[in-house]
Amino acid sequence: MKSRALESAAAIRSRTGLVPAAGIILGTGLTRLADEIADPVAIPYSDIPHFPEPTVASHQGRLVLGHLNGLPVALMQGRFHYYEGFELDAVTHPVRVMKELGIETLIVSNASGGVNPQFRAGDICIITDHINLTGHNPLRGPNDDSLGPRFPDMHAVYTPELVELAARTGLELGLPLKRGVYAWVTGPNLETGAEYRWVRIIGADLVGMSTVPEVIVARHAGLAVLGLSVVTDMGLPDAMRPVDLPEVLRVAAEAEPKLTRLVVATAGRMAPAG
Repeated sequence: MKSRALESAAAIRSRTGLVPAAGIILGTGLTRLADEIADPVAIPYSDIPHFPEPTVASHQGRLVLGHLNGLPVALMQGRFHYYEGFELDAVTHPVRVMKELGIETLIVSNASGGVNPQFRAGDICIITDHINLTGHNPLRGPNDDSLGPRFPDMHAVYTPELVELAARTGLELGLPLKRGVYAWVTGPNLETGAEYRWVRIIGADLVGMSTVPEVIVARHAGLAVLGLSVVTDMGLPDAMRPVDLPEVLRVAAEAEPKLTRLVVATAGRMAPAG
């Protein structure tokens, strides 16, 4: 894993000398954030050794490096999901590559189903914790001590200071934000009513098919983490209706400008002075 990350990082450095302070993984609802990057260098995943290419139509496949409101970043337009058939080392490989490039913080976004009845479709939620319901872990197997410890602690897995920074930023922008726990399921099918009820009972507010493996690897690598989710549909077992994918994408598109404003403003507050 280490050698592959080094090879990928070397290919990226051959295209730009930028040393990113933060990595950003774009999920549904944040695909246009790359438009906010100053002096961007865009590298197709196909040009980066060991990078797979996403198969989901709404996920572009390129890495964009530049400055976001003064913060040097490496931004992934398109992530990889376990349900696409990728192994977890491929899903999480870009996190290790961005760590090799120099990031100290990972900002990860996603679209999710809401199971908290106080949430509504279109809400933006700061992720405060997660539940891994898949039975899979990207750290399974021999540990490479150069990447991180054998038994990484997951206390405060989503960095409390970044949670508070995003919350304050949202308040000052006039953006109402929720906070919640995200449950990871493999997908690609959506949940049954009984599953939605169970996920809520065990303490989740959101459910989705990404994010957790990348965050586990980020914490293994000692990175700070900020997670943001767009609630695109509600999974309330007593008020269920079929999920309409075009409707999900419409809700994500409507929330995108608000989420973009939040990330841009938050990045500015993380940027080095001067």
